[in-house]
Amino acid sequence: MKKFWILSFGLIMMVSCKEAKRENEDLTMEKENVEVMDKEGNNDWTILFNGSSLEHWRGYLADDIYSEWTIEEGEMVFTPGKEGGKNIITKDTYTNFILSLEWKISEAGNSGIFWGVHEDEKFSEAYMTGPEIQVLDNEKHPDSFVAEGTHKAGSLYDMIACSEEHINPAGEWNLCIIEINQDDNMAKVSMNGTQVLSFPLHGEGWNKMVAKSKFKDWKGFGNYKTGHIGLQDHSDKVWYRNIKIKTLD
Repeated sequence: MKKFWILSFGLIMMVSCKEAKRENEDLTMEKENVEVMDKEGNNDWTILFNGSSLEHWRGYLADDIYSEWTIEEGEMVFTPGKEGGKNIITKDTYTNFILSLEWKISEAGNSGIFWGVHEDEKFSEAYMTGPEIQVLDNEKHPDSFVAEGTHKAGSLYDMIACSEEHINPAGEWNLCIIEINQDDNMAKVSMNGTQVLSFPLHGEGWNKMVAKSKFKDWKGFGNYKTGHIGLQDHSDKVWYRNIKIKTLD
């Protein structure tokens, strides 16, 4: 009996330590997010999701938000339904901006963050025009093991790989900051406080990347300097929170 209580106590302590670690990681991420907001003043940022309303979003090629996207405990949650293609986009469009958000993916899950999405019925999916920063479970999703790493989380999908060391695993939050500056022809992506990517947005440099990717013959892909921000339905559960954007002059 004594051994049983010792083992039980040990298990309780181990679980408590893991929960404490997770809470500390969340607090650290929230602090980093606040620092991003405070760097040039809170008034420069527009809150796209505050934990209580989806008013800034609607379905791609739809007037309203798809029912698969809900709010649970202050988090935006996508729960896949019987039909796919339930991508959502911001109601507003953006050209030069910094987008900050946090994402958490389900086990073996897949999703993505788009920008420059041009909404037109001839493009049935948001990814046909909008380049994507990948959201993925690097440990268990098959995409993680193909395309020389360019399908891993944090990557510019099918073009530039992001190192796995900067990505937290499935079930844990990741802070992603995407800076798009069409005027300077430069994009930067940070994951969990570390810049992981930088790349041109148009011109010869961009065209070379596209030519080597699956998008080389896609008319319209990456062609729109002004467009919607989008979040992807890839038939897997995914969570987003603390979504904010700051336009650049």
